[in-house]
Amino acid sequence: MGTNREKMINGEPYLAADPELDADRRRAWREMARFNAHDPEDLDGMYGILKGFVAEIGENSTFMQRLQIEYGYNTRIGANCFMNYDGIILDCGPVTIGDNVMMGPRVQLLTALHPIEDHDARIEGWETTAPIVIGDKVWFGGGVIVCPGVTIGNNTVVGAGSVVTRDLPAHVLAVGNPARVVRKI
Repeated sequence: MGTNREKMINGEPYLAADPELDADRRRAWREMARFNAHDPEDLDGMYGILKGFVAEIGENSTFMQRLQIEYGYNTRIGANCFMNYDGIILDCGPVTIGDNVMMGPRVQLLTALHPIEDHDARIEGWETTAPIVIGDKVWFGGGVIVCPGVTIGNNTVVGAGSVVTRDLPAHVLAVGNPARVVRKI
């Protein structure tokens, strides 16, 4: 059966209000408060906080403040990545960010799924997750939202304000809500 944490990571139905998950979120709130209160000129110190918090972060990756990451242990970040102000990573499911990924302000990576048809399950707090995988050299304009279960191929550019609801192949420009490929690059 597994714990709710194991179920959450595996994309199985789990109760988000589980005491273990609540403790994990509270730990994350403390780490994010520490990160967001850190001297913004001390990029090495901010990197050190993230290195001790997320599952993996490559060298020379910079995430700007005000950053919110829900758990931390489900986030893997490659080398030379950049996330501008007000980034959100809801990593109840695994989030994998490749190398050299650039993200504009207010980008959201969201892995949580809630029951649509079963209203009682939603009210009781049942959820599932689907992983997000972002390839190398991807660029997100400001305000991009990446929905659960999406994979984005290498060297893809997603225009500002786009909502990515489906996988995007490598080497394309995608824009809109929902994001659609407009051309190869």
